[in-house]
Amino acid sequence: MSHRRRAAAASVAVAGALALAGCASPPAAPDLDATGDITIWLSNNEFELAWGNGMVERWNAEHPDEQVTVQEIPAGSTSEEAITAAVTAGTAPCLVYNVSPAAAPQWQEQGGLVDLTRFDGGEQYVTDRTGEAAEQYRAADGGMYQLPWKSNPVMVMYNRAMFEQAGLDPDDPGMTTFDGFLEGSRTLVESGAAPSAIWPAPTSEFFQSWFDFYPLYLATSGGTSLVEDGAATFDDENGRAVWEMWRAMYAEGLAPRESATDDAMLTGATAMQLAGPWAVAAYEGTVDYGFFPVPTAHGVPASETSTFADAKNVSMFTSCQNPGTAWEFLRFTTSVEADGALLEASGQMPMRTDLVGRYPAFFAENPGYVDFADAAERDVDVPVIPNSVEAWQKVRDEYTRAVVYGEGDVDEALADAADAVDRLMEE
Repeated sequence: MSHRRRAAAASVAVAGALALAGCASPPAAPDLDATGDITIWLSNNEFELAWGNGMVERWNAEHPDEQVTVQEIPAGSTSEEAITAAVTAGTAPCLVYNVSPAAAPQWQEQGGLVDLTRFDGGEQYVTDRTGEAAEQYRAADGGMYQLPWKSNPVMVMYNRAMFEQAGLDPDDPGMTTFDGFLEGSRTLVESGAAPSAIWPAPTSEFFQSWFDFYPLYLATSGGTSLVEDGAATFDDENGRAVWEMWRAMYAEGLAPRESATDDAMLTGATAMQLAGPWAVAAYEGTVDYGFFPVPTAHGVPASETSTFADAKNVSMFTSCQNPGTAWEFLRFTTSVEADGALLEASGQMPMRTDLVGRYPAFFAENPGYVDFADAAERDVDVPVIPNSVEAWQKVRDEYTRAVVYGEGDVDEALADAADAVDRLMEE
């Protein structure tokens, strides 16, 4: 299963899980200076586990009175479901290194997260490490309840051999605009080079919009988030252009309306997919691949193209009895050295400024990641808003009906989705 599908599967039950919020109140945060033993949770990604265990081993050797225990996020339907249950019960660990930005606002509303700006130097640390991009994770109350940690900026991955077979230049496919993307997709399928041009998941889970609609909307709109200043943004010419492009892809059979049962890229069932830097290692030696920025309505230079960040962040929970230690350990694991180790281990982009300049040896040895490091300078995440999951579900419901299945009018569907999101923002 691809990283994108693992990440998506890890979010399937967020809406249902977050319905538990409010069933119980988490304990108030203790003294922020308190120190002692702590527990952290990591995802079950083998590369992140190896990195995390290495960090913990080093810390524990130097801090005999502040030992850290590392655990995988408990098994369950989703990571978010397990975390929500722990927040509700007041049994969450001190730190979780796999927080979806879409889920954090609900945990904050539950009283389950610690505002990192309350620590001495906390505000400065977050903003110095991440730069201006940190602002998109700031909550409405001005606090920072998640440390921007690592991102997977989304680009178009393509099978070079299929492109060449179809007569497309594998070094310069010419698919930077929606028109060019459609024409290239038609060429791929009509030539017989590929059974489908691209195969995004056509299903209606809220998070699926992060891997079809949203990256292209961000690119076309110059990085405009789904919601800004408390109102939906996407019922405009940019949103309309994206929905119409994808609707044409489905209507012409260039993108399948059914779900893939296997990895469509690996099995040769499709020529393209939207992917992050995780794909470099995942397909190395199995697919002759290339990458280009997601297309835009009228063509945007690669150096200016925004895309979806697909980030996972780190949050501290109010059930932590020793937040002083947790804060120092968080800083320890997000230092320049620790971020370099994460980059080496996973290929995912630490959310800090000037990645190529800070880690020149890595990018010189791994040039396939350079474009992702460049894209990470302009990537945009989901907005930190109340009712986040519900808002995305409203968008996905209308998109699935009007775009995937071609039912009704795109303008009406966009307006209905935007109205529903606006109502949620008003609640």
